[in-house]
Amino acid sequence: MTILQALDKYYYRLSEVAEEGWAPVKFGWCLVLDVQGNVVDIEDRRDPSGKKPSLKEYFVPFSDKVASRTSGIEPNFLSDKTAYVLGRTAGEGKRTAKEHAAFKEMHLDRLTGEDDPGLVALARFLSMWHPEMLETLPRFVPEMLDANIMFMLAGDLQYLHQRPAARELVRRYQDADDEKHEAFCLVSGQLEPIARLHRAIKGVQGAQSSGAPLVSCNSSESPAFSSYGKGQGLLAPTGKGVAFRYTTALNHMLTRDGPNRVKRPIGDATVVFWADASNAEAAEAAEGLFGAAIDPPGDAEEARKIAEELEAIAKGRALPGSRLALARGTRFHVLGLSPNAARLSVRFWLSDDFGTLATHLAMHYRDTRIEPQPLGWGGAPSVNVLLARTTAFQGKFENIPNLLAGEVMRSILMGTRYPQSLLAATMIRLRAGDNPGFGWHAALLRAVLVRARRLSQKNQDIPEKGEVPVALNREHRNIGYLLGRLFAVYELAQVAALGRGVKATMRDKYFASASATPANVFPLVIAHGQNHLSKARKAAQSAGWAYLIEQELNAIINQIEPAEPHSLPRSLRLEDQAEFAIGYYHQRSAKLKSNKGEEISLADHEATASEEGDEA
Repeated sequence: MTILQALDKYYYRLSEVAEEGWAPVKFGWCLVLDVQGNVVDIEDRRDPSGKKPSLKEYFVPFSDKVASRTSGIEPNFLSDKTAYVLGRTAGEGKRTAKEHAAFKEMHLDRLTGEDDPGLVALARFLSMWHPEMLETLPRFVPEMLDANIMFMLAGDLQYLHQRPAARELVRRYQDADDEKHEAFCLVSGQLEPIARLHRAIKGVQGAQSSGAPLVSCNSSESPAFSSYGKGQGLLAPTGKGVAFRYTTALNHMLTRDGPNRVKRPIGDATVVFWADASNAEAAEAAEGLFGAAIDPPGDAEEARKIAEELEAIAKGRALPGSRLALARGTRFHVLGLSPNAARLSVRFWLSDDFGTLATHLAMHYRDTRIEPQPLGWGGAPSVNVLLARTTAFQGKFENIPNLLAGEVMRSILMGTRYPQSLLAATMIRLRAGDNPGFGWHAALLRAVLVRARRLSQKNQDIPEKGEVPVALNREHRNIGYLLGRLFAVYELAQVAALGRGVKATMRDKYFASASATPANVFPLVIAHGQNHLSKARKAAQSAGWAYLIEQELNAIINQIEPAEPHSLPRSLRLEDQAEFAIGYYHQRSAKLKSNKGEEISLADHEATASEEGDEA
């Protein structure tokens, strides 16, 4: 199913959306007219609930020409901004007179012969209105200028554009316009009027605030923008009904804080999602679960329940009281949109069975699992947070690489390999100074390696076929993993000897180079480490720890199999560098146990040494 087909189908699930030829537009004021066309009142229709009144959305007749107007003059029917309706603007208004003249001409032409009191009142108002009369209006305020204005007949409970005669007039002129171009719609397959221009999509972060089209063809006036004599909408014929429905559905989902929108863009992609199911309840259940899974709640217990529900779907069973039974057989769609100059680009698009999607999300949860849990991990991090902590400069969301974010999201949703560039980007951040002890990088690096090895059919390019361990595994023989563990133990020796007050630790000085070129750096690490061990043995408070550290060092060194006799690898492959970071994190968090049952870890001893230094 294509994007436009899925959006067109979703439109019919919506209840509070505009009908064809109408659109939600923000208004602030309404002019109340008597039957003679005189303005008897101005009603403030803004929302007063906030700190200051804000504009509210109302469904009004709305033309696609108005939606796409930039330099041209295109008046809207029965409502518009003050420049068109009243001939006044807050700015210089070089073309305001022409805009007002166009609005008046269109309405007087369309309203000729109408006998509805409301439409007659509007025609009389426009016939006798002059822009200089603005200040004489009752309750006029300067804030009205450049805002949208609508009308109401005095004594009515509905706006003028809502009157049956006005609605019939809107339909009549819409049908007259539809007769101009007919072709087979590429979405519906039916012969129908074709949309020349598609309405702008609003709400995509980074795109133009006025909106940008998803489907767009440039000017038909130049041969460069035409094909076989056809231009604009006829190049990719989409029925006017389909064009209206898909843009309405997409704009509805992109509203701020909407339930079918991921709260924060992933990279530069604003993400929306929706479901097709046999009933609305099943669709809403699937949407609710996906929204919680892709952007988990901060509460660890709630996040754990979501992970369990995904696992249940993946295994084909439902938990008691779960919403999973409602989600079976549901078709699900995920769309990521990115800004692209004056248009929108599709960063990723997925349309699949919800059970398959849930299986892929559960796989992502499993693949990123690591023990102990990283600092601040919670129940399960959102894709945004995970990428910000591991690939973005200073950990800022806006610094997440855009292309990488799209590729990662696509791999999660489709259950394919994580992009190899994710491995490189994460290691770059570690070399740039990110703290490998937090565990976020280790979790993501492990996920990339685990998935690549699981999905690889032959493993010919991966000498170590054992799975990367979730927690510390003293039997895992990967050279990168062993060297990472060795580095962590030597760092523990430094902390045991010098305390936490060292300005530049071994990790600060050597981690990046040790993980890439061990043969060049580890001789220095070992030499410094032995000096630290010697100092720790002489200190009464750390003598016992020195013995445990030495035992752990010997156990690791005995497992290392050099590429050449009495040597360490001159360099490590990127995958082995990732295992170095994982081994370092595991060993750093490991407890070394003495015969007396005492335990020590690098994290624990850093805190102890710091406290002792404060007391001294």
